[in-house]
Amino acid sequence: MPTDPSIRVGVRTRSLAEPRLQYIRQLGATDIFIDHADTDEEPDEFNDRDAGATLAVGRDEIPTVDALEAAKERTEAAGLSLTGIQSLPYSLYGDIMFGRDGREEALTQITTLIRNLGEADIPILGYQWNPRGVVPMRTGTVDLRGDAQGTAFDYDLLEAPDELAPGLDREYTEAEFWDNYEEFLETVLPVAEEAGVEMALHPVDPPVLESMCGIPRLCRSVEAFERAMGLVKSENHSLKLCLGCFSQMGEDVTEVLRTFGEHDQIGFIHFRDVVGTVPKFHETFVDEGNFETTGVIETLDDIGYDGVVIPDHVPEMTDDTDWRHRSRGYTVGYLRGVIDTVQ
Repeated sequence: MPTDPSIRVGVRTRSLAEPRLQYIRQLGATDIFIDHADTDEEPDEFNDRDAGATLAVGRDEIPTVDALEAAKERTEAAGLSLTGIQSLPYSLYGDIMFGRDGREEALTQITTLIRNLGEADIPILGYQWNPRGVVPMRTGTVDLRGDAQGTAFDYDLLEAPDELAPGLDREYTEAEFWDNYEEFLETVLPVAEEAGVEMALHPVDPPVLESMCGIPRLCRSVEAFERAMGLVKSENHSLKLCLGCFSQMGEDVTEVLRTFGEHDQIGFIHFRDVVGTVPKFHETFVDEGNFETTGVIETLDDIGYDGVVIPDHVPEMTDDTDWRHRSRGYTVGYLRGVIDTVQ
């Protein structure tokens, strides 16, 4: 077994409480990505009475360099590496996406976060161009093996998908969204280059249609990601490559990895899978689904990927917590076993 494998297993967490960090290290994971502050988007159950138990990241909640360094020290004391911020909440980038009043303030806050991450030597900032909280990500759940629960999406179950989403007064065009996105990149990528921080873009989820509820869904295909990477050329721009999203698209995920790996455009990887493709699919355990886990790890090894894979959405198992300790622990162990076998 390799003593220092190039493919590492990380975990996303909002909590930095000592029991959570101990548990993650006990699993054999090595890297931490901190979740943002919006618990409506991403639930997480933890004891926030513990000083330093979390790091708030959101609109008007940009952590200082001191706060980031304290979080890094806390993480490293547990034998882990604080590798990045998992994602920006919609509350922080939504005004930029729609070109609304407040976008300049939001851009200032995001560039401040990037500079602070650079000063604290935290290398990755994940983000997405996805109207979270405006369009439903999932429409229900399904029973998996042993009556575990996996989230599901069925376009036919959406209520009024052709009507405008709540809060919108008109339909937006794809051209508008691409223009707003390009302006975002022109502002943030030079700052990221100067700070030494990598921006990693996540696909829209679910990747259905060109537009839904009056909102364009830009990052829904391989071609869209190639366009996104080419809008403003930068070595500090990459993918938060969600295997589950590309699997939902019906893509051969090993070919996707080769396509973007050739250009060194994979920042880190969300390792999950689904059964089915858009417009109807459901999430499942890491050892089930559309693709073969071993084949994906073999591809990552073949292209020389030396970054982090992290469990993303995981099923709900019996007596699990909001954060899914049991299911996340199973997924980390499974991935570590496959990586050790391949490498």
